[in-house]
Order: sequence, then structure tokens, then C-alpha cells
Amino acid sequence: MADSIMYQEDGYVVLEADNPEQFLTPEELQAKLKTYLLDEQVEIPRELSKFDSVDEQAKYLMENYFELDIGADKFLQWYVVRLEK
Repeated sequence: MADSIMYQEDGYVVLEADNPEQFLTPEELQAKLKTYLLDEQVEIPRELSKFDSVDEQAKYLMENYFELDIGADKFLQWYVVRLEK
């Protein structure tokens, strides 16, 4: 059986084109993802169309992906971090 710590998160390291790395809480990352999901120029994964709300889309994206294509020569990547063993 997997240790429950494998499913805990303290935050996310977020890498974004032309910006220094950021440490965001899950709520802050979800808000950032929602902003991009509402941008018509961002190509969102087809898999997200099964969700009714942008909140659900952002949560699924945050938990199942690590990158979002936000345009030419741009990127948004996130990685979960735990601060304690």
C-alpha cells in the first residue's frame, strides 16, 4: 500500500516564460490556471471539455498535467512540492 505522504502537497513550483520561478499554494495555482483557461488564445486539452465549469477544468488540469501550452515561445509548467519528509 502506498504511503499517504505520496498524495500530499504543500505547494507548487511554477515555471512561466520570461518570469522567475514562483512558489504557489494550490489555490493560487488553480486561480492562475483558470485565468489561462478563460483566455481564448490558449489551446486547452480536449479532455477538459467534459467538465462543466472552469473550476473543475483547472482542478483536473492541476492534478493530472504539468504543463499548459499558452502560445508560441511561451509555457506554463508546475510541479508539486512537499516541504517535509
